[in-house]
Amino acid sequence: MSDESIINSSNNYDAGQIQVLEGLDAVRKRPGMYVGGTDSKAMHHLVYEVVDNSVDEVLAGVCSRIEITIHADESVTVRDNGRGIPTAIHPTFRNKAGDKISTLEVVMTNLHAGGKFGSGAYTVSGGLHGVGVKAVNALSTSLIAEVRREGQIFRQSYKEGKPTSKVEVIGTTRPEDTGTQITFLRDTSIFVEDNSFKWDTLVQRFREMAFITRGVTIKFKDEREEGEGNIPGGREMTFYFEDGISAFVLYLNRNKEKLHSVISAEKKVGNIGVEFAMQYTEATAQSEYYFANTINTPDGGTHQSGFRSAVTRSLNDYARKANILKEKDSNLDSKDTLEGLTAIVSIKHPEPQFESQTKVKLMNTDAKAAVEQVVRESLMQFLEENPREGKQIIDKCLLSQRAREAAKAASELVRRKSALESGTLPGKLADCSERDPAKCEIFIVEGDSAGGSAKQGRDRHFQAILPLFGKIMNTERARLDKILQSDAIKALVSAVGTGIGEGFNIENRRYDRIVLMADADVDGSHIRTLLLTFFFRYMQPLVERGHLYIAQPPLYRIEAKRGKDVRYAYSDVERDGVMNELKKKGLDTTNTTQVVVQRFKGLGEMNAEQLWDTTMDPTKRTMLKVTVEDAAEADRTFDMLMGNAVPPRRAFITRHAKEVKNLDV
Repeated sequence: MSDESIINSSNNYDAGQIQVLEGLDAVRKRPGMYVGGTDSKAMHHLVYEVVDNSVDEVLAGVCSRIEITIHADESVTVRDNGRGIPTAIHPTFRNKAGDKISTLEVVMTNLHAGGKFGSGAYTVSGGLHGVGVKAVNALSTSLIAEVRREGQIFRQSYKEGKPTSKVEVIGTTRPEDTGTQITFLRDTSIFVEDNSFKWDTLVQRFREMAFITRGVTIKFKDEREEGEGNIPGGREMTFYFEDGISAFVLYLNRNKEKLHSVISAEKKVGNIGVEFAMQYTEATAQSEYYFANTINTPDGGTHQSGFRSAVTRSLNDYARKANILKEKDSNLDSKDTLEGLTAIVSIKHPEPQFESQTKVKLMNTDAKAAVEQVVRESLMQFLEENPREGKQIIDKCLLSQRAREAAKAASELVRRKSALESGTLPGKLADCSERDPAKCEIFIVEGDSAGGSAKQGRDRHFQAILPLFGKIMNTERARLDKILQSDAIKALVSAVGTGIGEGFNIENRRYDRIVLMADADVDGSHIRTLLLTFFFRYMQPLVERGHLYIAQPPLYRIEAKRGKDVRYAYSDVERDGVMNELKKKGLDTTNTTQVVVQRFKGLGEMNAEQLWDTTMDPTKRTMLKVTVEDAAEADRTFDMLMGNAVPPRRAFITRHAKEVKNLDV
């Protein structure tokens, strides 16, 4: 028997096994290929895909207003005043029955059909694959498209990507009143991880779009009256920024001490439009954001390479020319020239090439040269015309260079003393016996008392405990070489196993889950914030890949003496619910002989069994995964809370003071 016949008989692989998916069935079958998955991030991506189409109308110069509304039932409407999707019968396309159909139906139901393949309808656009709005249609239980065009209002409805009505004229309007309105309700059988759009996530995205797309008004309204992140009566925000990305840089730096005014330029190189804005601050962290045809490319790409190369080359050339860098001095590295820099780079390309449908990275090689040319010309001109600011920038870069070299030496010392090099671990670490990192977790615990309970209560097979003492260093205000002099930080770095700085390698992590476990009081919150700051600034890949968690210990232990019923409550609301339930059972909750309520002021007040049952047992516990959904907002928040500028922090505390609960004084 031949190899081929063996394959065919054992696996039954023949022509009948080749499945052909028609229409948008492929999107429903493999949503990850089109919107990046089925999680909360992909769910929000549905909104972005529809809004991006409206932004493309803005780029074409035919749209000035976009309105987004989340309705009470979680459906979303996106409306613009662009040209409106064409509704006339398409000249060539026919449906399965052989009939010609409306262009609107073609656009909404057929993959890779759209106005962005040729050079007529759009010179520049973000949606290039003809997939976006079709994917939204396929992944929605209901979608209604309304088009205002040529004095008429057209409408067609769909379910799971298939039309449920013909294209109908439902009214008339003024000839100048044009645009498209899409209302969709996502399919919750596909997007099962979360059931609610996040106001803050969408606000950040729309603010970003308004900065990048100068002159457009974006109005965002939330009609939901209750639920996570919503206030009664809903809320509404409108964004409009005449100064574009220069205003974006000022917004990001509003809590930072700035070294100079914003350096910016907008120029066309060939058929590529390049716009950038940059400003150095006294901070140690860098903030870079790259856009291609208004699409945020978080993984950077060729425009990022061009910008970084231009900045580093320009600063080195200027430092040599101004005799700040001597002949014997080594050149500044890109790590030195990026420290404290806030930069936005936005390009407009007629044929952008992205790494995937989710457009996380730009691949066009000509974008690198275009960005490099514009940035280099503008930056050199600024440095030569502003020698005082130029020297300040170079001095900051030189300080970064010295600190980087000192940090490298300190990091090497930490690494040499780490478990990988010498077999030693921090003395206070109670390690687990499991050696497969994928099965292990470590609890970073505040103090000796809580550490003792955690060590006794844990499952020693896969749970490790590292007690920390007192507040760790504020890593937002210190350079890495100083940070690595802290015993607590060195113990943390050694236990996690990834290294730090240039030696960081996420694949060397010793635990799959790193859990921050602090008291539910002011001191505990401060320690948790300090730790979050450290991980965000120096081990951010751990956060981005979902390895960092926050434990949720209970606030109350409620014991009903009758029946020895013990409950735990994680909030005041839960406590009140338990008390009401006990009242219904005939218990007097004010009588301590019947009901005893204990409020835990710290983890140390819980014994090992209680800590295991409520906070560490994987079958019962609740943990919060730390995510960085919007890097710009996270960067701003940490800088505001932990940085040197006092007024913004005072304003934040004053604004949120009424929200504070369980304050220990």
